[in-house]
Amino acid sequence: MRRMAEEIQPTMEQSSWMLSWLPSWCPTSPTKLKDAEEKMLKTVKRPFSRQHVRISSSNYLWTLAFNAQPRPSSLSHPPRTPLVLLHGFGGGVALWAQNLDALSSSGPVYALDLLGFGRSSRPQFSIDPEGAEEQFVEALEEWREKVGLEDVVLLGHNLGGYLSAAYALKYPHRVKHLLLVEPWGFPARPENPHHTSIPVWIRAMGAVMSPFNPLAGLRLAGPLGPMLVQTIRSDFKQKYSSVFDDNTVSDYIYHLNAQTPSGETAFKNMTIPYGWAKRPMLERIDQVQAHIPISFIYGSRSSIDSDSGYAFKKTRPDVEITVIRGAGHYVFADQPEDFNQTVLQILARAEGKSKDEGTMQ
Repeated sequence: MRRMAEEIQPTMEQSSWMLSWLPSWCPTSPTKLKDAEEKMLKTVKRPFSRQHVRISSSNYLWTLAFNAQPRPSSLSHPPRTPLVLLHGFGGGVALWAQNLDALSSSGPVYALDLLGFGRSSRPQFSIDPEGAEEQFVEALEEWREKVGLEDVVLLGHNLGGYLSAAYALKYPHRVKHLLLVEPWGFPARPENPHHTSIPVWIRAMGAVMSPFNPLAGLRLAGPLGPMLVQTIRSDFKQKYSSVFDDNTVSDYIYHLNAQTPSGETAFKNMTIPYGWAKRPMLERIDQVQAHIPISFIYGSRSSIDSDSGYAFKKTRPDVEITVIRGAGHYVFADQPEDFNQTVLQILARAEGKSKDEGTMQ
């Protein structure tokens, strides 16, 4: 054990040196991330608040809140259950820029940066995949308590979908509905994998930087990092072309991921190369309580196929699956109007069903 500790120590010291060196090498900072986010959110027309919600003595989650003050409850028009948006790996709250106005048109909406990502705290995560997952889930539960929400509708994309399901497994009485958008981490890795469950741009970096964090190449590129994102993620300019005609989105993505890695490290510890979950959600999701409706939303042109959703539907027929035509993995950005309409319809049906059940009782 002592020898092992001696062998590990230089690695930890090298890691510490790297982390202290990266900020001066990478043209980024928390202030630049803030400015990039503000530029993204200028397209949002509805009023909203933003704050760091303290969830422990040392951690906080960056939160945007729309219609946070619920309208008075009545028998005919009860307030809609708050919708909570959880972004995917490498993402942040401002990537919902084309969705926030529409989704908050009929009720409260919260968007937050996951622990270890964006403008939230970037703590050290457990190297154990189950421990890292629990840290994400507990952070979300502490956030719910601090914000004062009785229950929520969770909408998670990619890693956010995986964590939404994990949260529902542990806190089923707090979840009214699960909306899983292109969720990561559901199928187990096949013996001969022929496809992957993470986007091409992450795979490209991962192939080169496999011994390191998935986005280490972005930080090691230093001053060339912003140009690297513009090149590898050139598709995002098209996704947001209706609201931006410059490098606003790629700048935001760069500053999200050029900071000290935290959630990114947790994600790496939760995966098997390249991008398969060590604890596949499809093996556990059947334990989600039957009273929680589950809806999957996929893009027809995505690298993540809908097999997991349909496989789960075989054991739970009430599962709803929607495939949005012309959309890729970032379905909410590829086809924002169709995505927004789909989500609002799901929420309306869910609320209508709740009212009918309440009337019957």
